[in-house]
Amino acid sequence: MDIQQLRCFVTAADHLHFGRAAQAMDMLPASLGRQIRLLEQRLETRLFHRTTRSVALSEAGQAILEDARDLIERADLLSDRIRTLRQNDTQPLKVGAIDSAAAGLMPQLLAAFRAEHPETEIQLIEQKTIHLLPKLLSGSLDIVFCRPPDLRDPRITFRTLFFETAVVALPSDHPLAGQPRISIAEMADVPLIVPDRRSRPHSHDLTIKLFMDAGLTARIAQIAEEKHTIVNLVASGAGLAIVPRWTSRIAVPGVSFVPLDVPQHSTLSKLVLAAAWARGTRDPRRDALMRTLDAHLERIEASA
Repeated sequence: MDIQQLRCFVTAADHLHFGRAAQAMDMLPASLGRQIRLLEQRLETRLFHRTTRSVALSEAGQAILEDARDLIERADLLSDRIRTLRQNDTQPLKVGAIDSAAAGLMPQLLAAFRAEHPETEIQLIEQKTIHLLPKLLSGSLDIVFCRPPDLRDPRITFRTLFFETAVVALPSDHPLAGQPRISIAEMADVPLIVPDRRSRPHSHDLTIKLFMDAGLTARIAQIAEEKHTIVNLVASGAGLAIVPRWTSRIAVPGVSFVPLDVPQHSTLSKLVLAAAWARGTRDPRRDALMRTLDAHLERIEASA
């Protein structure tokens, strides 16, 4: 049965006016009338009672209207599924990640995923959370690994994965560099390099809160945007920085990374990492990536 003929029938039934129905379908009234006549011939029954002044559904038309709606909906779902499968065959899975996740999570996750799904191409984009989330909504990205914002867009699904541990980045020749752990009190009068709060609110607020909870005020000497810049500023002696532990994978000569001395099991020195995707979307490749992550989550979390 021709789905287009069914669409014409349902639209005409909704408007009970062939001219308005044709306009809604962006076609000529004569063309719409012809499609309905062909459907009536196929079904061997009248679907409308038509006069020069009115249009009304026949008893047969009323009887099949909801079935016709159901057929159209199922055909649309099938078309969407085929389109998605075709796109999956030709387009890479587009994954976004904040810098620490790109340095620590993604190498481990992608190695495991490629071993299980060598046929799936991955395109990785590294950006800040504020830039990644709009790309989910526009369809430019399929999934992102980010810091969930305080105000979450209801159009996006967020799944908390784990917390990244924060460490202190400091020059290798700094007096504190040789210690097994560093307390906030030991950093009371030390100049600090912090990220801009507008683009990295979680990392910025973490530093400020750690000092506030210790009854101290952070001595901010420099604000920088990127983790690479922050680590290089540390190497130049501009100050110390509290960063995610995975930042230590950024190899900069002359920089050491030392754990923070905080209460055991406390999330005070940790940064939440979440997976996010557009709510209501279906993507079997994305689901496969998340299954791989779940299978290796404990090992990956231990390194964060």
